[in-house]
Amino acid sequence: MLATARKTMALFIILWGVSACGDGDGGNSSANVLIFSYSTGFRHDSVETGVTALTKLATRAGYEVTASEDPNIFNEDDLAPFDLIILLNNTSDRKAVDGEWWVGQRRVAFQNFVRAGKGVVVIHGAADSHYNWPWYGRMVGGYFQRHPPGAPEGTLRVVDPAHPSAEGLPEQFSRSDEWYYFQDYDPTVRLILTLDPGSIGQPDVNPNPIAWSHEYDGGRVFYTAMGHTAETYEDLTFLRHVAGGMRYALGHD
Repeated sequence: MLATARKTMALFIILWGVSACGDGDGGNSSANVLIFSYSTGFRHDSVETGVTALTKLATRAGYEVTASEDPNIFNEDDLAPFDLIILLNNTSDRKAVDGEWWVGQRRVAFQNFVRAGKGVVVIHGAADSHYNWPWYGRMVGGYFQRHPPGAPEGTLRVVDPAHPSAEGLPEQFSRSDEWYYFQDYDPTVRLILTLDPGSIGQPDVNPNPIAWSHEYDGGRVFYTAMGHTAETYEDLTFLRHVAGGMRYALGHD
């Protein structure tokens, strides 16, 4: 119980640091945020930690937050109050008949949400989802293809320091995570962070895209490939990054 209290206090201090450094809106811009963490594919152990951390992060920014794992929330009436959806590690099972849940009217409601000019923040495993829905892949900006084993320490570089999600980040930094490679990556997106493949023992010459954003079908979308481990959601750099991504997706930049 003492260990849990210490972790909670540590997370509070981290989130206070994010807000104090200007990575939250400080309550100046209101928004209603849905954190959606349902999955039918690989279930990340970090989901519960991520929901807690992102709820606190958004709340400190002055946003109202709802967390859900019910895909039925994707209907016109239930989505209407929200300005932003955070898709947290929403993997889908490509082999299961009902592995993809954005179907029928749920799919229409999600599309209409984006087309209404609203925002989506997509985190890590949500790129490993809905391969049978091309609109979704284009919305994200690419699909997960593969990743090297484990969560090695990789070197990242900020290629767009003007982007809100890069605010306060060093030009180059290292951190441990599960590093994705992508298929159907859209080269027209606004690239924010890249990974040096050599830093994780990969033979690639070209930097690997890790975070990007774009305006898509009327809405604003931010994606980061970081977010696999539970420790990630206690990392100040990552939280600053996501806080800026939320601001971008909400049009508060």
